[in-house]
Amino acid sequence: MSHELAHLGAQALAQHYRRGSLSPVEVARATLAYIERWEPQLHATYLLRPERALEQARASEARWRRSEPLSPLDGVPCTLKDNIATAGDPLPLGTAAADLTPAAADAPPAARLREAGAVLLAKTTMPDYGMLSSGLSSFHPLARNPWNLRKTPGGSSAGAAAAAAAGYGPLHLGTDIGGSIRLPAGWCGVFGLKPSLGRVPIDPPYTGRAAGPITRSVADAAVMMAALSQPDARDSMSLPPQAIDWSAFDAPPESLRGLRVGLLLDAGCGLPVEPEVRAAIEAAARRFEDAGAFVEPLAPFLTRDMLDGMDRFWRMRSRLDLAALAPERRSRVLPYIRAWADSVAGLDGEALFHAASQFHATRVATVRATAPFDCVLSPTAPVVAFDAHLPSPTDDPLRPLEHIAFTVPFNMSEQPAASIPCGMSAAGLPIGLQIAGRRFDDLGVLRIARAFEQIRTPLPPWPAPPEAPTASARPHAALE
Repeated sequence: MSHELAHLGAQALAQHYRRGSLSPVEVARATLAYIERWEPQLHATYLLRPERALEQARASEARWRRSEPLSPLDGVPCTLKDNIATAGDPLPLGTAAADLTPAAADAPPAARLREAGAVLLAKTTMPDYGMLSSGLSSFHPLARNPWNLRKTPGGSSAGAAAAAAAGYGPLHLGTDIGGSIRLPAGWCGVFGLKPSLGRVPIDPPYTGRAAGPITRSVADAAVMMAALSQPDARDSMSLPPQAIDWSAFDAPPESLRGLRVGLLLDAGCGLPVEPEVRAAIEAAARRFEDAGAFVEPLAPFLTRDMLDGMDRFWRMRSRLDLAALAPERRSRVLPYIRAWADSVAGLDGEALFHAASQFHATRVATVRATAPFDCVLSPTAPVVAFDAHLPSPTDDPLRPLEHIAFTVPFNMSEQPAASIPCGMSAAGLPIGLQIAGRRFDDLGVLRIARAFEQIRTPLPPWPAPPEAPTASARPHAALE
């Protein structure tokens, strides 16, 4: 796959298809060849089936030749996270405890992308039940970060973010209940949008759960949202259908002039922000100021009680889910997750009620604190990508969520929030800037992110795939 073709976005591919200068089959073959170079070490994919992808690409090619494409995404390569059901395929949810029963139907995001004609290359890897911010899984091989194969891509949309950064086509779909789109996007140096709750229908729905794009550019996320945001009655928490002109995302830097921007550098709890991360976020904020925005410090609003309460509730939910498994299947779940869930065995009803109430407390505090601002800037994560073998930055099941204090409030408040790369650490690891907008203003977040994309500090070239090992080389020797 040529270097140039690896970096073409969805809009550029559609233009080539329309002119006939490239075909979906040619692009699919080239992308699959590129994946073949990366995948032995990256481990971003599940159900990678080249022949099925080429069959979809041939159908798309025929539509373009008739000038009858289904959408601007017709023939564009994409991936879906493991936990997004596709008809006839098993749904392991990242865990060896799954029974691998084939799904009866496409989940809403999969259905929308299939209807748009996108070429589904593969599903992408995730940790057990999506309960880790890393690529560690009892079912999938260990996913790694393209910028440094010793580091994690983050999670739980681990493979999706790694695939985006490595160039596995332009479009990747993740899910996010506490940061699982934005955290891996930040650590892999790509763009990730957690839409407003219900903007992208999903099945099953759950408090705070959102599906959204992980891409290399804001433009690709916007064109993806045009398809993903179509209604689906299966999501009982979905927003009413709304005519949003997603093509209006392309805002110039001048559009930042006059915006009131909150700058949140202390989440209130969790891990302290590393100096390199803080410096990168402050530098990004100065770019907003230089463009004419009014940037004001925002005091922390998330409390330890809020974060711990949500943590305890999720532990109890997982404990009950694991208890429903046969002992042999339960034993296959990652020990870290089992220890995390088992830690609330003695939690009584009063304590559980207090824990559950912290979701609403977080929602109220977040909406109130951010109300004066058009958007809020913060680190996506307080730290850069950590060791690939660790389940979390703390490696402690009793302190598992210390790194999500900047991201999880916006799941509870239903506000759209994105991570966009804004710099690199001295060790060459990406740093993500989170941009959170007003409730339901997904297009506004895309417009602000697009304006910043044009004025941010220049970033290095995308990582290249590892050189093919010689026949005598021991696989992964450099990683051990």
